[in-house]
Amino acid sequence: MTTETLYNALSSVLGAGNIRRNELLSHHTYTKLGGKADIAIFPRTIQDVKHAVDLVRSAATALTVLGNGSNVIVTDEGIRGVTMILTGLDEIRRDGKRIIADCGAAIIGVSNFAYAQSLTGLEFACGIPGSVGGAVYMNAGAYGGEVSDVLLSALVLTRDGEILERRNDELDLSYRHSNVERNGDIVLQATFALDPGDPVAIRAKMDELTFLRTSKQPLEYPSCGSVFKRPPGYFAGKLIQDAGLQGLRIGGAEVSTKHAGFIVNVNDATASEYIQVIEAVQAAVKEKFGVALEREVRIIGD
Repeated sequence: MTTETLYNALSSVLGAGNIRRNELLSHHTYTKLGGKADIAIFPRTIQDVKHAVDLVRSAATALTVLGNGSNVIVTDEGIRGVTMILTGLDEIRRDGKRIIADCGAAIIGVSNFAYAQSLTGLEFACGIPGSVGGAVYMNAGAYGGEVSDVLLSALVLTRDGEILERRNDELDLSYRHSNVERNGDIVLQATFALDPGDPVAIRAKMDELTFLRTSKQPLEYPSCGSVFKRPPGYFAGKLIQDAGLQGLRIGGAEVSTKHAGFIVNVNDATASEYIQVIEAVQAAVKEKFGVALEREVRIIGD
């Protein structure tokens, strides 16, 4: 199948308004970084996703999946093949004490929905800037809570093209990890098991966490959030701060002076500059403390 044939087939399945050529991916990432996608598609339903994936795989074309781009850096060269952006799948609904959310819904939105339904358990997610699919993919967490604490199951599209329900204990959830990437699955939907709660207490907890986040994190600049995983026995931000790296700047990318665990785009940074800062931080912390910082953020693209 030629690229033109694939493009036309995808247009037929998704609708002409949901496919674009040479889409600038900096418009779809929290860092405001990234080159162009050869073809970007924006499915609106689970069946759209399945049909599109079947077409791309039958064409033996590379497929990259993005949520809302909060925990990725797309290289300046962009992404070849087809990039599927899932933010159009954003329905959130209640089923008893459960909340079922599509993969493209913001996890912050799910937290707010839970509060509106007087359901407790997702307060920790009120400031996590990711999609539901991404939150499951990396077992996102903050302030002592993790997705694994409340996730009942995830609906996935498997490498073989099947839509299956994976229970929590089938996802190998651990610190910033699931088996979704290794299995080649695409998260389509997540079901969260929550408890009835006092809306006043839920709101108070969310307000407390929001205050902590806004007072400590450099939300005034584009960033990917926490760049590094927490090393065993240490805190990444403290190591970076103690290494004297706050304010380190290459081009428009800078180690935040507000929170050392963040690298911010302060002046039209390129992805290359951002990645250079990451590597400089890793090298300096390794040299000074003998600790290897592992990236939490994913780097994708050519």
